Amino acid sequence: MAEIIQRDGTWAFDGTTVRITPGLHRSVPLFRQTYGEIAVPLEAVAGIVFEPERKRGRLRMRLREGADPLLHATGGRLPDTADPYRLAVDVDRAGVAEYVAEEIRRALLLDQIPKDPTKTYLLPGPPVPVSVRSSDGTVSFDGTQVRIDWSDTSDRVKRATGPRIIGVGELVQVEWLPNSGYEDGFLRFVTRETVFSKLPPEKDPYALDLWGSARRDLLTALVATAITARLPHPSTRTGVDSADRTQLAAAVPRPADHHDVLLRRLRELGELHRDGILTDEEFAMTKAAVLRGF
Repeated sequence: MAEIIQRDGTWAFDGTTVRITPGLHRSVPLFRQTYGEIAVPLEAVAGIVFEPERKRGRLRMRLREGADPLLHATGGRLPDTADPYRLAVDVDRAGVAEYVAEEIRRALLLDQIPKDPTKTYLLPGPPVPVSVRSSDGTVSFDGTQVRIDWSDTSDRVKRATGPRIIGVGELVQVEWLPNSGYEDGFLRFVTRETVFSKLPPEKDPYALDLWGSARRDLLTALVATAITARLPHPSTRTGVDSADRTQLAAAVPRPADHHDVLLRRLRELGELHRDGILTDEEFAMTKAAVLRGF
């Protein structure tokens, strides 16, 4: 067993699995503590390196493309400190860190683990049900459907539509951008009907606008990852054979369907306007955004 225990967390390698446990110290980001322990099978690892520095070093593990739904859902946009595959190492433990890295590299070589992209997720993502309260509302996922309950500060258009419930079968993909503290983020659920929608996140009833606490809004990546793990693997959407092309075409509405979606969205907006829920200005602005999207 090769193991390193640090305030930032613990990495333990038993020859087949790298077990990553976040530290409990207050310096460890809320996201990593909430995500919890991650068991990374050796076949998911592409490489590992220890980067020594004057005061502290870092262990960094690189996974094979397509192996982890977390990395696919977040698209490399997780802040460094929230990255579970990065471990801060005290300078006096550099030797241990090098030993752990070398043991994993040796196992990769002996087992002849390829570095090619995987065709299936090798990690399961967070367990469900999962629920996160964000600045724009509470989003929950039970494994089969997403539910969004808007907050009192959500846009009037969103609150007027009521809770949003989306089945996994309706989803094409999940788009996630973190709230950096300087720029708003979003969690958007792209369905077959909304794949062309260009509504801004604050107006889009299929998106959470992340503008509050960056620390807490980061937890929406848990929901994005749990859903991503249950959607078709990206390799099934990027292939070149006829079956993959058929699946890609099926994910995009046909022109006639596209026209129907446009009329339905405009009709819903018109009803909200007639009922006095949307002001003239809000109706005009939202209608223009819908038309631009289509």
